[in-house]
Amino acid sequence: MIRMEARSLQGAVRPAAVAGHFYPADAGLLRTVVEGLLSDFAEAEPPARPPKALIVPHAGYVYSGAVAARAYNRLRGANGIRRVVLVGPAHRVGFYGIAAPEAAWFETPLGRVPVDQPAVEQACELSSVFRYDAAHAPEHCLEVQLPFLQRTLTEDFTLVPLVVGGATTNDMARTLEAVWGGPETLVVISSDLSHHLDYDAARIVDERTSRAIETLDEEGIEAGMACGRVPIQGLLRLARQRGLAAERLDLRCSGDTAGPRDRVVGYGAYAFGD
Repeated sequence: MIRMEARSLQGAVRPAAVAGHFYPADAGLLRTVVEGLLSDFAEAEPPARPPKALIVPHAGYVYSGAVAARAYNRLRGANGIRRVVLVGPAHRVGFYGIAAPEAAWFETPLGRVPVDQPAVEQACELSSVFRYDAAHAPEHCLEVQLPFLQRTLTEDFTLVPLVVGGATTNDMARTLEAVWGGPETLVVISSDLSHHLDYDAARIVDERTSRAIETLDEEGIEAGMACGRVPIQGLLRLARQRGLAAERLDLRCSGDTAGPRDRVVGYGAYAFGD
């Protein structure tokens, strides 16, 4: 395990907030569900190198778990990833800036993941980033990614969890740049796409969003097209600067998985690499 600095509050744990709601609270059942979702794509050939970044949805597993699993399958057999920068939008607490946690650990029914305190300190040197546990305590968008990471990464890893409030694309790009790292670091942007449109309208809007992601067109993602719009835009800016390419892995909505079609939420999965 990684030793935490004294200021990191070694015993402070951010406990699971949505276990039993967005995903199973029982560790055995959760492991079975995650591995079952991943097994649907087990025959797909993994890439020669793992992706540098992923965009994955964050709804309950019954709704978006299969789409998320399509992205996490790209980590199958990956070696050398020891840090995950996990970024998503604030849903429950309003604030300006980008919130890092005070907590030293994030917990799910599958165990605890240590927070990379030096990387968080580095991010907090930026004026837009600050420690704010209240933004993390009820938030689901980061938590639902952890069981997938815990079951797919082959090595112990640390976490750089960031919840984005009222921030700009420039704030986000600078923050990602500060913790970008090398091949040991994976960036995961947690975002759903359109919300509460009817099925046919959502397909049109989500296709536009998907094309913008695939062409690294940050300005093509307008308000309302993705709840994690600013984190996605920050990633697209850095991907363009660093010569990465985006690949669409899946594009569906809740009307395709487990919900009615009069009001749906869109889900997309994307991988970024060179």
